[in-house]
This record gives sequence, structure tokens and C-alpha cells, in this order.
Amino acid sequence: MTPRKPSIPDGSDPDFIQEHRLIRTSERMQRLARELRQRMTPAEKVLWQALRGHQLDGLRFRRQHPFRSCIVDFYCPARRLVVEVDGLIHLAEREADAARGATLAELGLRVLRITNDEVLRDLPGTLERIRRACEEQEGRTS
Repeated sequence: MTPRKPSIPDGSDPDFIQEHRLIRTSERMQRLARELRQRMTPAEKVLWQALRGHQLDGLRFRRQHPFRSCIVDFYCPARRLVVEVDGLIHLAEREADAARGATLAELGLRVLRITNDEVLRDLPGTLERIRRACEEQEGRTS
């Protein structure tokens, strides 16, 4: 029997964390991500208040996190889960969203799309959807 690798306290896979550090993002993208953190939409702000500080099942989420040429709304490294909060603009940008989704899938990430309305009208239901996605991903990242 092979020994189990030590896990990081939030359940992250140490090998994936190391791989993730090798995914380079340009300084321009990092700067843009910092700017986007200052200009979050109302729905993103509400969701961030519910996710920050390990509030959802003890999992860590990052906001406005850059991956190569993409900046995702929220990212849970322990579950390799991206949560995108979509507003009306995304109805017109379906092709771009599909391309971003393909890029993220190549990195082994799952994307969960949630609308602004879902967050603002039913935060508990939204958090339950995220919780279920995290549980589904747990089996895939172990």
C-alpha cells in the first residue's frame, strides 16, 4: 500500500497546488484582477461575504483570481472549482464564455455558472449549489 500524501488543512492536493503555482499569469492580468476586486458587482459582493474566511464548509475561496488569460470571479483551490457570477452581459458573450470554460477545463477546473439574480434573490440556494459542486469535486480531487 502506498502512503497517502499529506494534505493541506483545507483539503487541497499538494501536487495540484504546486502545479497551480506554475501556471503563469502576466503582471497585467494580476493588476487587472486587483482592480476587479475593487469593482465587484453587487451580486459578487454578496456572494464574497458568504464565501470569505472559510465560511462554506471550511473551504477557502479566492475572488477575481487570474488563470493565464482569464480572471475568474471565485476559485476554490481545494476543489478545483471556479464559480462565475453571470450578469446580462454574459448573454451576449456566450462564445467567449465557452472559450474561457474550455481553457479552464484544460487546467482541470470545473466551472459553475450562477446568475446575479440567483445570488441576490436566493443566497441560501446559491450556497447550496456551490456546496453540492464542491462535494462532487471532492471525489475527483482526492
